[in-house]
This record gives sequence, C-alpha cells and structure tokens, in this order.
Amino acid sequence: MDRFPLTTKRLVLAHVSVCQGCCCGNTANGKPAVPVEWLREEWRARGLLKRIQLSISGCLGPCDVPNVSTISNENGTQWLGGITEFHQYQLLLEWAVASRASEKLLPLPDQFREHTLHPFRNSTSDRGLVIFSAGGP
Repeated sequence: MDRFPLTTKRLVLAHVSVCQGCCCGNTANGKPAVPVEWLREEWRARGLLKRIQLSISGCLGPCDVPNVSTISNENGTQWLGGITEFHQYQLLLEWAVASRASEKLLPLPDQFREHTLHPFRNSTSDRGLVIFSAGGP
C-alpha cells in the first residue's frame, strides 16, 4: 500500500454535514424543517463546495436532539444540535463564506455556543478525534 498512498487533489478547509434523517427536519413528526434545498443552492451559488464541502446526510444521531449538524476538519468534529431557526442556517452559510474568503476555518459565531452538542460518553476528553488506535484494529 505504500506505493499507492491515498490522497485527493481537493483539499478542503472543512466538511459540514447536516442531518435530514429519520428525525431531524421531519416535520411530520413535529420537528423543525431543515432548509435542504436552500442550503444546497446557496452553497453552490457561493462557490463553497470545493473549500467547505456540504453533505445532507441520513441520521447523524442522537435522535433526541432536533436538527443535528457536524463540522469536521483535521482537528476533529464539532457537533451542533437544536438548529431550528432559518437564521441559524444563514449564519452557518455566512461563516462558511467568511472562512473560504480568509482561506482558514474561522471560529463559529457565538450564537452557536448554546448549540454545542457532546454526543459521546467521555465529553470532557481533550485528546481530540481518535479514529484509529496506535495498535491497529
């Protein structure tokens, strides 16, 4: 495998995933809508896709928190929950546009502080994102 390292030409600043799974955005179950088409159109119109990718995903969990989103980069993943207002999605778009323009991932607006979600048991860990252990599988 050393002869064929896995790389990509499209290096991004971040990847935003917005849940539209079984619960998030399911207005039939009384959940607030996720403006999926608006997000897709604006992300494309603003030329964000090559620098800050957007995925509308299936379930991200946890399903007891409405409208979950994640923002991932080389340092880990920031989870957000309770994104229930359209203006919050507008803020997320504005943050992405500003990050792309500055060529670095900017801090999220303070309005998202109260929407920070900790979905894992050891939420006090400061070790960052661990995908593989040092010893292998």
